[in-house]
Amino acid sequence: MSLKQEQDSKLALIPKSERYIEYMLEIMIKLPRIEKFSIGTEYKQSMYQMLSEIMILNKIKNKSNQEAMKILDILNRIDSKLNTQRIYLRIMKKNRWIDEKKFKIAMELIYEIGKILGGLIKYYAKNN
Repeated sequence: MSLKQEQDSKLALIPKSERYIEYMLEIMIKLPRIEKFSIGTEYKQSMYQMLSEIMILNKIKNKSNQEAMKILDILNRIDSKLNTQRIYLRIMKKNRWIDEKKFKIAMELIYEIGKILGGLIKYYAKNN
């Protein structure tokens, strides 16, 4: 992965995350009232924290080894948030708060973000 590809990948996270968050917010509006304010709140906080980390990630210019390590740390935190959101989704599906179709679409959106993250993590782990 070249420096340009790495920058493009970091930038690609923004619209993909935005699309994913918009989709999930539509789902959360339709959750049962009690769940909307428990798992829904936790899920939203996790998504917004992830988005915040992505925005910070895009501000860091990879010019030093220290910055590269900071980027790798942020990428791992984003990945951790995504894994947490996968668990929330499975809980929502298991309890039938969302149907199979919505579950699959949400997991596909997470998968797209995860693919980019995985490539970036591999790039920074290998090159630093």
